[in-house]
Amino acid sequence: MDQKNDLTRRNFLKLAGIVGGSAILVGCGGGSGDSGSDETPASDENILRVGMEAANAPYNWQTSEESEFTIPIEGIDGAFADGYDVQITKMVGEALGKEPVCVKLAWNGLIDAVQKGTIDLIIAGMTATDERRESIDFTEPYIVDEFCLMVQKGSQWENATSLADFSGAVVIGQKDTLLDEVIDEIPDVEHATPVDSIPSEITALKNGTCDAIVFNQLAGAGYLAANPDLVAIHFEEGQGFSQNEPCNIGLAKGQDDLLAQLDAVIAGISEEERMELWNAAVERQPA
Repeated sequence: MDQKNDLTRRNFLKLAGIVGGSAILVGCGGGSGDSGSDETPASDENILRVGMEAANAPYNWQTSEESEFTIPIEGIDGAFADGYDVQITKMVGEALGKEPVCVKLAWNGLIDAVQKGTIDLIIAGMTATDERRESIDFTEPYIVDEFCLMVQKGSQWENATSLADFSGAVVIGQKDTLLDEVIDEIPDVEHATPVDSIPSEITALKNGTCDAIVFNQLAGAGYLAANPDLVAIHFEEGQGFSQNEPCNIGLAKGQDDLLAQLDAVIAGISEEERMELWNAAVERQPA
């Protein structure tokens, strides 16, 4: 991040009243009651406990090397989290005057964890869908991605230009995400049983279990670089998926002041800075 952008963000946050001595901090705990977990709910007011998979590069991943880009992973000695989500987490922690730590959780356990107060926030590339909003609140997007398809090089779909070209194709997405839901936009598609991660999607594609997989365009650059036998489909204008994928911070309901603070942090990050952070995360992500 360049110094000019950093100063601009700090000035914005100061004007918003959430950095420095004038900050009015709100407790991040997501509620009381049994967490349903062996882990103790957040109680240290100086710690910001953020849930993510730490297995979804370039959004977030686990590393054994500590650096200026990482935060510790709770409960795992010598383990740290890095990625685009982690850089947003560090900004939020700075603005709230808290020390961020990653709580590594399975994707389908994140919403339950923030509801029960096991974690304070979800910063994991999660999209605020209507269904998810019934359970928790979300900020404005901190980045917006698009959906694409990936196929094997040399396949009959390599030169496809529209979703209609995939009529009758077997397509796989990621379970419990929009990567799976958008498949039904493809006419007469064979919607295969979803898998648990994008790496699992890639394995299925390479094994011939499916003809195409759904992935995030921004995140796809790294996967394509690591898998030169795969190609991304570039749709003609208006011929691709109708939905995009905004990524939002999730938090327990009833924390309006905290929600406003988080939105102020996001609003203070310029589009240029977001892409600088994203591109840097892509360059650092594990092969």
